[in-house]
Amino acid sequence: MPKFTYTILKNNGQREQGTVTAGSLLAAGHQLKEQGLVPVEITEVKVAWNPIAFLTGLRSVPLGEKLVFVENLQLMLKSGVPVSRSMQILAKQTKNRRFIAVLLALQHGVENGRQLNEVMAEYPKVFSDIFVNMIKVGEMSGNLEESLGQLGIQLEREADLRGRVRGAMMYPSVILVAMIAIGVLMSIFVLPKLTSTFKDFGGDLPTATKIVMAISDFMSGHAVLVIIALVLAGPTFMALLRTNAGKAAMYRASLVIPGIGPLTVKINIARFTRVLSSLLRSGIPIVESLGVAGKSIPNTLYQEAIASAAERVKVGKPLTEVLAEHEKLFPFLIVQMLQVGEETGTLETILEQIATHIESQIDATLKNMSSIIEPLLLLVIGGAVGALAYALIIPIYNIGTNIQ
Repeated sequence: MPKFTYTILKNNGQREQGTVTAGSLLAAGHQLKEQGLVPVEITEVKVAWNPIAFLTGLRSVPLGEKLVFVENLQLMLKSGVPVSRSMQILAKQTKNRRFIAVLLALQHGVENGRQLNEVMAEYPKVFSDIFVNMIKVGEMSGNLEESLGQLGIQLEREADLRGRVRGAMMYPSVILVAMIAIGVLMSIFVLPKLTSTFKDFGGDLPTATKIVMAISDFMSGHAVLVIIALVLAGPTFMALLRTNAGKAAMYRASLVIPGIGPLTVKINIARFTRVLSSLLRSGIPIVESLGVAGKSIPNTLYQEAIASAAERVKVGKPLTEVLAEHEKLFPFLIVQMLQVGEETGTLETILEQIATHIESQIDATLKNMSSIIEPLLLLVIGGAVGALAYALIIPIYNIGTNIQ
């Protein structure tokens, strides 16, 4: 963890300096206040660059590891093990160095009298808003074990949904990448040997053949640049998607692509309704629950719509009235079901039923996706091979005719 130097002002007016180890600048300030010290300045100590520490800091904490953490913590608390002792035990069990440092920081904070949710809030890249808020509710109500149980269910379903989506997209992604790589390598090393024959015989060539020859000549003439561009294309594309403009463009496109759009809507609604149901059942007010649920959805279009709903619900507007204005994001049937929940006071139950129903639909869609994608990929590959064959066979046929 980083170190910080601090300066305090003593009662006699003299300044005194010292160092403290903490997860963040805010955590360092809390530690000093717990010791009865009032710092006038806190500065992070800049250390020499360490490649091992740098790579450790880059490591994320996988969702599956957080799920195991929640389940084990719930079991320990039920067995009567104190929170601080539980953190120490869990830190010894995990192999993720970043998570070990975070768990030890949680142990230190709890031992110094702080609430667990307060310390977790200092690590937003590890513990999301829903994580922190559900822990907070559990600590306030004195039933942290129950909150951990609901959080575990939420994380398990989210991990299951992520796994199914990634599994369904893995096959077509691998095929497309392989097809592009093979096409580039053929253009650089194979096609120039064939097209050189056409140039030697001369004659009028079909347009398709001229296009293939132009592509082949460019790629073979700039082979190094093409290969470098091909290697950098993936990371560059991912970097662009991480920008705000890239995310917005990707999310808008995902809603209108045939076949992908309806699935995208279902995935976002399933996550929203599942998270909101869990938060409301935990006793968190609806306005705060909407804020947390909105942040749990990566899609910025849904984030903006839910944030707008939270602001208008705060001034007394019904939730369904606001969601109905975003019919592309929240279908009419979903809004009507939520309206019934609002009118009957069973919104948490309706939200859970919607989430369960939509998750079953997503599961069925993803299971059938491979049977839909495979013929489409065959058509794409067959079309590419057919076009290439046409561009190469016609000139060969013409050469044979001229020789005769």
